[in-house]
Amino acid sequence: MTNVPDERSVELRELFFETSQELLQALNDEALKLEKEPGDEEIVRSIRRTVHTLKGDAAACGLRELSELAHQFEDALSLENAASQAAVAEIAFAAADVFVEMIAAYRSGKKLPSTKSLSKRIQDLTAAPASRKSRRARKTDLASFAKTSAKPSPQSAAEWSEYEKLAMTRAQADGLAVYHVVAKIDPHCAMPIAGRQLIHNALGGVGELLAVRPDVKSPAASKQVEFVLASAQAVEQIAAKGRIPTIAQEVTVELMLAPSPVPDKAETDADPALDAVGENSPETSAKAAPAPAAAPSPEPAGAPVMQENILRVEAGRIDNVLNLVGELIIGKSMLQQALNEFSKRYPKELLRGKFADAMAFQARVLNDLQRSVMKIRMVPVDQLFRRFPRMVRDVARQCGREVELAVSGQETDLDKGILDAIAEPLTHLVRNAISHGIESPEERRQAGKAPQGVVRLNAYHQGNQVLVEVSDDGRGIDAGRIRAKAIELGLATSEEAARLNETETLDFIFRPGFSTANEVTEVSGRGVGMDVVQSVLHRLKASISVETRPGQGTTFRLKLPLTLAIIKALLFWVEQRLYAIPLNAVVEIARTSESEVHQVDNYEVLQLRNQVLPLLRLGRPAAEGDHKSKLFVLVILVGERKYGLIVDALEGEEELVIKALDDHTFSTDLVSGASILGDGRVVLILNLPAVVEHVARSRPEEAGHANSGLLLTHADRASLALSPSVGGRI
Repeated sequence: MTNVPDERSVELRELFFETSQELLQALNDEALKLEKEPGDEEIVRSIRRTVHTLKGDAAACGLRELSELAHQFEDALSLENAASQAAVAEIAFAAADVFVEMIAAYRSGKKLPSTKSLSKRIQDLTAAPASRKSRRARKTDLASFAKTSAKPSPQSAAEWSEYEKLAMTRAQADGLAVYHVVAKIDPHCAMPIAGRQLIHNALGGVGELLAVRPDVKSPAASKQVEFVLASAQAVEQIAAKGRIPTIAQEVTVELMLAPSPVPDKAETDADPALDAVGENSPETSAKAAPAPAAAPSPEPAGAPVMQENILRVEAGRIDNVLNLVGELIIGKSMLQQALNEFSKRYPKELLRGKFADAMAFQARVLNDLQRSVMKIRMVPVDQLFRRFPRMVRDVARQCGREVELAVSGQETDLDKGILDAIAEPLTHLVRNAISHGIESPEERRQAGKAPQGVVRLNAYHQGNQVLVEVSDDGRGIDAGRIRAKAIELGLATSEEAARLNETETLDFIFRPGFSTANEVTEVSGRGVGMDVVQSVLHRLKASISVETRPGQGTTFRLKLPLTLAIIKALLFWVEQRLYAIPLNAVVEIARTSESEVHQVDNYEVLQLRNQVLPLLRLGRPAAEGDHKSKLFVLVILVGERKYGLIVDALEGEEELVIKALDDHTFSTDLVSGASILGDGRVVLILNLPAVVEHVARSRPEEAGHANSGLLLTHADRASLALSPSVGGRI
């Protein structure tokens, strides 16, 4: 394992661990493109650039093993016949997997995985007959390069390797100018090694770095750093990028190779880079000459290349700011409560108006601050969706399927915490869509379908929620088979199963251990996964619903909150206890009486206009004979179904800051959190999906209330009782 004794390199490594994930994702994306378009030289060059960047970043952090393996792969991709090798895409996939394992090992301090198998495959790629022939031809041209390339500048003692010289000629043939950039580190810089990496990153934003000198372990690394940069930018822009205050004392840029016109593919079969050597003027200096003619003029003001405006911030810091905003919102509620009491006590006091204006101004600013912080936490779901093309490819191969992944709504923003939390549930759904939903190519042909199935990922906003859909055009879900399996597992009797509608039947697939697979494979059949999906979504105060059509496909729809930190809630009373539910889950509020509540199959329902509404009680039912008492019914939407929640009284709407409760405070999943009101009262926030699931699965006779409907048991109500010590624990 490579050890870096310099403590200042720890921050540099953490930066690499974060940025390397983007590089590895890009490597997977490019390998997928190459698999679909084998032989495409531009894709191979793109893969080589990605591996080159990974190699350089790893070397800068002292991760020698990773850097050497990436260098070996990059060298193989530089060969003339690399694009024509069918194995390149497969090796790229294998390399991405090994790189992931190596980075994980570096990060955790564990033993590095074996790289022998990957190294052998890379060596086989470089040992092809055409490769040996091209290397012999390249040696001749490299000798020419040594004679015609730029002389090292007076302040440089760098010697470029044969491989690096080859990379320069290739960049020149691609129409890029090759520059020699020398940056002197400010002697007063407190962290010269980290500063060196910042210069490296800045220059990487304007071109491709082909070489770096000296090595990060060299004593001279803290004084000066040299780069060979291939770029289409002007000399002044490159120099400006490298000049970082308090880090780079002086930056000079010299032209080494002028750009050559990129020849058409039809003009030559040889490597164009080898014919371009010598067509340059190496003596041009950034201090004495203007930018090369081939370099474009500075970009317009609206150009998107603004790397210095992107700031990476640890998510925990944003969470701290968000928590402070939440405390401010609680403080606002307390001030509003005090102002209301002041107005009642002194109705004629002239200061009331000034206080009200100040409160209104504070509320506006606080709302803007809250929205701004929330936007910082919002990220596009594309960050999650990008992981799935590679996974779909691998799972489809395992299952013997032909599957295409279609993605839409990638730009939809979602809270980073929620996005990370749904990664595992979404993975289960996509894998199940391939293994259970999509038929084999032969089955699809017999059904009159195209042999290649389609799995779709879609995301979009709907009110204060984000909906994420996973759908397929496969065989659909057989409700009859689900009922039969439920009876077999003892989850329902034959009579009960016969009375279930399709939605209630499909709910069985979320039961622990439920599976209709005939055999256990690496992908499916173990009966785990769908219950995990639902449990994770319940913790997120989210829900999932299923739509299916036999022979046409299935859609799983996840309804997610925009954020887990602050919600608008409806407060109500049940048995002298105050509760809250998210306001966006409330469809309407109705008034009724006990006489309007009816029993159907031992469940309470309410006839609300033209629909029959199943009822949920959090409290005890009214005493016998008291049928005239009035009830408040909150019509709530959980998934795609409506329920009526019976409450005693309404408190009103309030913006609540959610405070998580530890397991020592509450051992039930019926409560998702708590909040503090302006007057110091603590309110519990109900987890509606968990309440509905828990109550719906409890048979009336088990609860001891044969005629009470969907009612929480005495133990359930006790678990919702507010402990006197809870307020001090929030």
